[in-house]
Amino acid sequence: MTVSTPAPPHRRPILTLHRWLSLGAAVFWLLQALTGVLIVFHWEITDAGISSIHRPTDLAAIERRIDALVPEGGKAASIWTAAGAPDRYNVYVVDAEGTSASTRIAGDGTVLHAPKPDEESLMGFLVGFHHDLLGEWGGWLVSISGVLLCTNLILGIAAAWPKRGTWGRALRPATRGPAAARLYSWHRALGLWVGIPALVIAATGTMLKFEDGVGDLVGAKPVAMPTVTPTGAPIGFAAAARAGLAALPGSTLTQVVWPKPDDATYRVRLRAPGELRRAYGGSYVLVDANNGQVRGIFPIGEASAANQFMSALFAIHTGEAGGTVGRILSIAIGLWLITMIVAGVLLWLKRRKPRRAT
Repeated sequence: MTVSTPAPPHRRPILTLHRWLSLGAAVFWLLQALTGVLIVFHWEITDAGISSIHRPTDLAAIERRIDALVPEGGKAASIWTAAGAPDRYNVYVVDAEGTSASTRIAGDGTVLHAPKPDEESLMGFLVGFHHDLLGEWGGWLVSISGVLLCTNLILGIAAAWPKRGTWGRALRPATRGPAAARLYSWHRALGLWVGIPALVIAATGTMLKFEDGVGDLVGAKPVAMPTVTPTGAPIGFAAAARAGLAALPGSTLTQVVWPKPDDATYRVRLRAPGELRRAYGGSYVLVDANNGQVRGIFPIGEASAANQFMSALFAIHTGEAGGTVGRILSIAIGLWLITMIVAGVLLWLKRRKPRRAT
């Protein structure tokens, strides 16, 4: 006859809190996990649905296209890499009323689709839902949910942590016995195998929702220099982008932000060699829009530990830090979370069934 060992006194309240947190937020976490899995490769999926053409980047041709896209009385605001197929960019312009529009272009300035809100596409909807439920209040809900998820993962790992000498049995799910016991065994084993990597993914995503506060907390400083008074018409996009790329040899263009009315400075964002981020690099070059001179060079590899930490959050959360394999593992962790949510709810339902009298 086998006598079961009672759970340590501290484990019961942990299990109870873990169970009710899971049940209370299960549907929300399930939707977040599903959308997260679906958007890991959303850049590539979006580009594949637009066009298959490829044109090498020609900065002068892009500048001509940008000039043609700016409406009368409007202005260019920024240009970003599309992050999907190579040599594709999103151009953002603002009209005289302040309304923003974007256009996807190829590297030679060829228009790949007309200006339209990102939310009109399926992938745009999924990304918006995952980030902030398509609204400001939704952003707060996602943030709070992220904190609860991290807390619950910690509670789950603590509750499942085996006693000394029982790790082998805990990591091998049971294949015999009552259904509820087998389901619990699988739930616990999967939690021990993947719980910590999942916590890393959840924690980095949650910190991104509180990016400014976390940055202040760790001491990250924004890239900034004293303003420069405009002295005339600014240099064009192509000259500014060339100056930025020349300042960090081997880098690729991530973003260019046009000068502000009171500061004649182009902000050129680049992905320098060796960065964790796949497309949206974290290195900056500030270029004087009056004369095209480089004002400052800020490679992320030479930044403070705090700034490097903040720059790495996105790459870790999306799996980009591990390349294609890392992104696939990110999908696997999302599927794991879905499995754990479903298994947890089923386990709760089974345990609530009234036992038949013997």
